[in-house]
Amino acid sequence: MDSLKMFKGYGKIERDHNGIEDQQPNPKSQISKPVITTTISVFAILSITLTLAFAIASIAHHQATESQHLSNSADSIRFVCNVTRFPAACLAAIPPSANATDPQTILALSLRASFHALQSLASSLRGTKGGALADCKDQFDDALSRLNDSLSAAAALTDKAVSDVHTWVSAAVTDQQTCLDGLEEAGDAAGLEKMKKMMTRSEEYMSNSLAIVANIRDLLSHFNMKLH
Repeated sequence: MDSLKMFKGYGKIERDHNGIEDQQPNPKSQISKPVITTTISVFAILSITLTLAFAIASIAHHQATESQHLSNSADSIRFVCNVTRFPAACLAAIPPSANATDPQTILALSLRASFHALQSLASSLRGTKGGALADCKDQFDDALSRLNDSLSAAAALTDKAVSDVHTWVSAAVTDQQTCLDGLEEAGDAAGLEKMKKMMTRSEEYMSNSLAIVANIRDLLSHFNMKLH
C-alpha cells in the first residue's frame, strides 16, 4: 500500500511539474513590441538619411559641374579675346554667360555683336537725306550686308569660309572709315567728331572680329580643333 501511495504521489508531482512548465511563456513565440517599434524607426531614419544624402550629393555635383563649365567658358573667351586689339570690348561683347568654349563659337558671337552695334548706329541715321551723313548710311548698310554674310560663313568654318569672313569684315571696317573720310572732306568737323564717338563700339567690335578670324587657325589648334 505504501508503495502504491508512493507511486500515485510520484505521478501527482509529475503532473504538477508539467502544469507549471505549461504556464511558462515560450521565448520564441513572443517578441517585445518596443523592440519592433524601435527597429522600424531605425530603418525609417536610415532611409530618410540616405535619401537626403543622395539629394545633397546630386545638387553639389550639379553645381560643381555648372561652375566648372562657366569657368571653362570664361577662360576660353579670355584666351581668344587676348589676340584682339580691344580685349575689354571683346569681353563685354561676349560675356561668360554665353557659355562659349571654342574659338568658332566666340568668333560667331563677336560677329553678331559687331552686326548689332553697327545696326544700332545705322538706325540713328534713318531718314537722313543728302550730304555726307546720307553717304554714311549707305556705307553702313553695305557693311551690315557683309557682316551678315560673315555670320553665315562662320557657322561652318572651312579654309574658304575663313578667307571670305576675313575679306568681308575688312570691307565692313573700310566702309566705316569711308564714312569718316566723307565727313572730313565735307568739312563737317562737328559731325565728324560726333560720328567717331558713335562709331566707337562698332569699330572696336569689328576690329576684334577681324583679329579673331585672322588668328582662327592658331586658336583652333590651341583647343585641339581644326577647320571643317
